[in-house]
Amino acid sequence: MRIIFMGTPEFAVPCLKRLVEDGHELAAVFTQPDKPKGRRLVLTPPPVKRAALEAGLRVEQPVTLRDGTASAIFEELRPELAVVVAYGKLLPPELLDLPKHGCINLHASLLPKYRGAAPIQWAILNGERESGVSTMRMDAGLDTGDILLQDKIEIPEDMTAAQLHDQLSLLGARTLQRTLDFLQNGALKPVRQDDAMASCAPMLSRAHSPLDWNRPARELYNQVRGLQPWPCATAVWNGKTLRVRAAQFAARDTRLSPGEFIVEGDRLFVCCGDGNLLELLEVQQEGKKAMDTSSFLRGIK
Repeated sequence: MRIIFMGTPEFAVPCLKRLVEDGHELAAVFTQPDKPKGRRLVLTPPPVKRAALEAGLRVEQPVTLRDGTASAIFEELRPELAVVVAYGKLLPPELLDLPKHGCINLHASLLPKYRGAAPIQWAILNGERESGVSTMRMDAGLDTGDILLQDKIEIPEDMTAAQLHDQLSLLGARTLQRTLDFLQNGALKPVRQDDAMASCAPMLSRAHSPLDWNRPARELYNQVRGLQPWPCATAVWNGKTLRVRAAQFAARDTRLSPGEFIVEGDRLFVCCGDGNLLELLEVQQEGKKAMDTSSFLRGIK
């Protein structure tokens, strides 16, 4: 099948590679423009661009999809289908109907739950016990199109958002493959989403990072897991920001106030609002590398 692929981050790379391996004709790969990264602001291509160039594919990086440039490329290449995976831009209505079979999106949640930019992180933040991926036929809304296929996985209690990201990325490639097989065989049966069951997964920022010790320990544990690897949960230690990179829930009935801490040997616990504890396992002080808590405790008074 002649396909235009649209994606940007590492999450989308397995899907692109699967399309190539399955023998589809990739007419072009759309991805977001290169961005400056690091302290030296080195202009860096997105992961999908690197993967596309390695495969010898044509790459397009329009700054906007609304000035007619993207439409002209679609009309030039005449794709049968557009596949969109974490592209990072909403497709304007004029693009949706240009391919013969429309546009199919892979989304990292069990729609209609967690529509939006950060479904993986919010599933962990909210303590979900399962997640998955959905393919859908795109419409003008944000993740509102008819569902084509879904696949589920369980979320272990200690899984981080980074780990769930990697698993859903691989699962998504398999689900996309099945979706295209069904499409070519005429076996797809789109199902309308129930908007009453919908929830949002808005973009994350550093405003989500601070740990509020008045909240229950389990919620704070989910916050630490859900904000890995970015923006990372944070606490304040001696007036400075301390990134909490790993932690674990510790059920214990204490009489301490929220935010008070206990040191037991080389272990550090903080009391939370429900009386239970959050054990800090890996932390990072401002301007320093991440370290396990025992090393952190040895370096402070």
